[in-house]
Amino acid sequence: MKLIPDQTQYYTDMATTDLKLDEPGSLPRPGPIGRLLRLVFGLICAWYVFRLVGVAGDLMSGAAHIRPIVSNGVLIGLFLISYVINIGYSRTWKKWPALISGVVFLALAGIGYVARGTIETDLLAHAVWAWEIYLFSHLGGAFMIASVIGTPGCEMRAFHNLFTRITGIPTKEHYCPVGPLHPIDQWEARRSKG
Repeated sequence: MKLIPDQTQYYTDMATTDLKLDEPGSLPRPGPIGRLLRLVFGLICAWYVFRLVGVAGDLMSGAAHIRPIVSNGVLIGLFLISYVINIGYSRTWKKWPALISGVVFLALAGIGYVARGTIETDLLAHAVWAWEIYLFSHLGGAFMIASVIGTPGCEMRAFHNLFTRITGIPTKEHYCPVGPLHPIDQWEARRSKG
C-alpha cells in the first residue's frame, strides 16, 4: 500500500483536470487539520449558496446590473467546474465543462447585447445563478461529507467514499489536484507515521 503518492507527480499533475484514479486505500485519510479545513471550505460554500438563494427573486440591481453576489462566483466557478465534474462524476472531459460553461455564458451575454443593448440581462443572471447554485452546493456538500467521514484525497470523491462505506463496494480515490489539502494531508500522514 502506497501511503503517500509521489510528490513530483503531484506537482506535475496539479494544473491538469485529467482523471487519475488511485486504487482504494492508496491515499492517506485526512487528519484533524485536513478535516477541519474541509469543513471550513464546506461552510464557505454553504454560506455562498445561502446568499445566492436569498437573492433568488431579485438577481438584478436597481441599476439593471447583475447583483455582485451572483457575478462574484463566476471566475472561481469556471476554474472549479471541470474538477467538480471530472473527479465528482469520474469523467475524463478535461477542461470541457469550463469551456462549455464559458461559451454558454458568452452566448447569453451576446443575445442580451443584441436584444437589449447590454450583456447584463435577466437571462444571463438566471443562468449564472442556477449554475452557481449547483456548483457550490455540490462542492460544499462534498467538502462537508469529506470532513465528517475522512475521505482520503479529493473531497469530490466523498460521495463515492460514502457509497463505499454504506455498501462495502470499493471505489477509487483521487488526490486533491488544487489547493492546500493534498500537501496538508501528506504532512499529517508523515507526522502520524513518524
